[in-house]
Amino acid sequence: MTEIKTARLIFISFSLFHGFAAALNCTSPTPKSLFAALEKELFPRNLMRPVKSFSDPLNISISMTVVGILGVDEKDQSLTMFIWQVLEWNIEGLSWDERECGAKRVSIPRENLWIPDVQISEFIDEDKSPYTPYVYLYNTGRVYDDKPIRVTSSCKLVIYTFPFDVQNCSLTFVSYLHLAGDIRMIQSTTAAKILEYSRQVMQVQGEWSLVDIQEAPTTLEITEGSYSMIKFYIILKRRPLLYVVNLLIPSCFLIIVDLFSFLLPPESVDRSSFKMTLILGYTVFLLIMNDLLPVTGSPTPLISVFFSVSLALMVASLLETVFITNIQFSSSQYSAAPKWLTVLVLRYLAVVVCLPPKKKSNRVTVSLQPASRAMNSTIISSRGLQSISGDTPQEKPPPEPALDELRILSRDLTAIRLQMDKHFQGNSTSQEWQMIGIVIDRMLFCLYILFISASFITIIWIWIDSNIG
Repeated sequence: MTEIKTARLIFISFSLFHGFAAALNCTSPTPKSLFAALEKELFPRNLMRPVKSFSDPLNISISMTVVGILGVDEKDQSLTMFIWQVLEWNIEGLSWDERECGAKRVSIPRENLWIPDVQISEFIDEDKSPYTPYVYLYNTGRVYDDKPIRVTSSCKLVIYTFPFDVQNCSLTFVSYLHLAGDIRMIQSTTAAKILEYSRQVMQVQGEWSLVDIQEAPTTLEITEGSYSMIKFYIILKRRPLLYVVNLLIPSCFLIIVDLFSFLLPPESVDRSSFKMTLILGYTVFLLIMNDLLPVTGSPTPLISVFFSVSLALMVASLLETVFITNIQFSSSQYSAAPKWLTVLVLRYLAVVVCLPPKKKSNRVTVSLQPASRAMNSTIISSRGLQSISGDTPQEKPPPEPALDELRILSRDLTAIRLQMDKHFQGNSTSQEWQMIGIVIDRMLFCLYILFISASFITIIWIWIDSNIG
């Protein structure tokens, strides 16, 4: 019996030497008795880490749950979420008997306990979440701290493939003051379970969906030592349907309408006015939908490049229509086209756009003699008539006023004939310029088709790739 008492005294002395506190003694299984014991044994030590000695690290188990994705700001490069943060740690030497004290766990004000300074290092704004004044304390000395946090964290956003982009943002839980020798961060559950539970309780998602959550325990080395950290990677994917319906589809419709405007006759004035109306409508459309586009610096989203190139093609098609219309109505006044331009457009580009040059006409144009010579050769003087031998009766020469009328009539008929030949046949310079305009019109039409095809294929490929990934 004496040996048993001696062993108990040695164990108690050893426990006190290593900082252990004795188990709580409750006078009755009532809350008043339990809190009186806690106030006597635990609350006075709320200023110190609950460890046996200063050299022992305190293990902090951490877990989180994503409750809502509030928004992503591309301009500020930030992510706003609502999460539940769960911290657990043990108070060394604290315990009580459940039957003696009447409870297995109690909620106590967090001001009466030592609380670790675990924060999210990516914080860039004040935490506006509701304050939770209580924590759970178990009879084994285990502390359970669960609180909501509204996180506005920095995140490097890559919006090159907007609106089919996938973002990867990190949340790093670390103690701001205590090194790894004082506080050691431990993950209490797997990332797969966090993701599963987050999808079950998620209430706010908006245009973003939670794709995956990954974890990576790590340390931050500094001169004085190292910090223990737990880093979670939150992978989000944008829902693109809103932007496809409001941005891409209307833009593609306007481009297709502009493409079919090439079926109008190039010499028609209505074609240029129609294209100008399309450009005006497309500009107004971009101004109205400007708020839907992300505002950021680099890199430029692919959709912005698509809109810029589409607008540039519309302007180019309008300028080309003005050029062709001018050729159709004023080519007869132009000088001969440069040799290099004729060879480049009519010999090479015409073959590329499957538009072989027209063959020259083999029709021979008969030109009349000048009016003065015609009149001199056709009008026979009176002396010539008299010198004709034979029995042919002599005719009297027409009077002088009749000769003047015939000369005037001959000149008018010659001018009309020359003007009609020039109108129907044209000259070679006018034909060359008109052919150059037709080849350029066909070339821009082919470029339009290639651009629209490449754009549609790229958009569909990015969409399919983002959905598969």
